[in-house]
Amino acid sequence: MTDTVLSTEAAPRLNRRQAAKVRTRQKVLDAARSLFAERGYEPATIRDIAKGAGMSTGAVFANFQDKAELFEAVLTEDMTRLAEVVEAGAPQGEPVRQRLLGALSAGYHSSLDQLPLFQAIVARSWFQPLAAEMRARAATKNLLLAIGGILQEAVAKGEVNKDADIRLLVELIWDAYLSNYRRAAYDEWDAQALSDHMGKQIDVILAGALSAK
Repeated sequence: MTDTVLSTEAAPRLNRRQAAKVRTRQKVLDAARSLFAERGYEPATIRDIAKGAGMSTGAVFANFQDKAELFEAVLTEDMTRLAEVVEAGAPQGEPVRQRLLGALSAGYHSSLDQLPLFQAIVARSWFQPLAAEMRARAATKNLLLAIGGILQEAVAKGEVNKDADIRLLVELIWDAYLSNYRRAAYDEWDAQALSDHMGKQIDVILAGALSAK
């Protein structure tokens, strides 16, 4: 059996009705993303999301159970995109500090125009049910893997100690990265200011993990 046949069987073409449903779902997601990014989670209503998508609230509920499920879907899409930006932003061949800072700076530059969305992510992480928290963690998995990959390469190159706790380092770097959005929200820091501060945080976090030269 040829690769072409296998590919066709693995991804069957959608019929007209299925394709229309996919388009409708994406229109709802795009409208929701726009409102969450503009207003945050609480002020964005299903009615306004439906209006932004050019459809009825019934059409929204036909695709998503409630606003929480819709927010999770937006979060999953955006975290997937952000992981790609972060991974691409790490300059090849540079020391681990520069690679981490380049990756995370790219993340700030690509996402700061959606600040209320990131505020909502942080706020909801404190109050959402356990199952929703587990789904949110799954959505950020690729981001954490991108950070961890940079650190693992640094271990292989001898920049970072072999006995360094990579999981803990990833956790500390991610927590610092995410918490810095508060400075953008309340202190009006731009992406460059966030990146400069992130560089200082990386220095502290890596201080005990770098190999002696």
